[in-house]
Amino acid sequence: MARDRTPTDKISRRYGVALFGPSKALERRPYPPGQHGARGARRKKSDYAIALAEKQKLRLQYGIMEKQFRRYFAEAHRRLGITGDILVQLLETRLDNVCYRLGLGNTRRAARQFVGHGHVKVNGQKVDVPSYCVKPGDVITVNEATRSQQLGLRAVDLTSARPVMDWLTFDKENLSGTMDRLPDAEEIDTMVNVQLVVELYSR
Repeated sequence: MARDRTPTDKISRRYGVALFGPSKALERRPYPPGQHGARGARRKKSDYAIALAEKQKLRLQYGIMEKQFRRYFAEAHRRLGITGDILVQLLETRLDNVCYRLGLGNTRRAARQFVGHGHVKVNGQKVDVPSYCVKPGDVITVNEATRSQQLGLRAVDLTSARPVMDWLTFDKENLSGTMDRLPDAEEIDTMVNVQLVVELYSR
């Protein structure tokens, strides 16, 4: 499966926002990477360039490729409701992201790998597809295999200071989480102007 392997610090520097958590590289060099990064940071950007950057920031945060992102937008646009809110909701309910929100990965990339390696079950069935759409009432558990349990416990220990989102519940003792409801858009801080993303794809 295709994925973006660009270092996260480099992505954060490119867009001037710590998209993947605290970034010491961004603090030290708060300008885009590359030979002309510091000079390029001062250039005035067009409206299109700004909207494109917002789209890239949202897409890269969730670690998905352009083709798949377009499919998410098409689905959000098809549904009744506010397209931007539905888009974020679709991204948030991916299995890899839900595992990240539960603390089964200290980053989304780690959570994606955790899912892809077969360490996760949904409603008792192994699911190794990171893009699997989790629904309200679904129960996510860590595989009973010793290796899976060890990795799950290690991840939870690393993320113990991070609160679980209000739309999820997590039992750390049993490494089991439930999606109680769909997330509301205002609960999700994407650090992105999602409306610009909608306008970009609506042109």
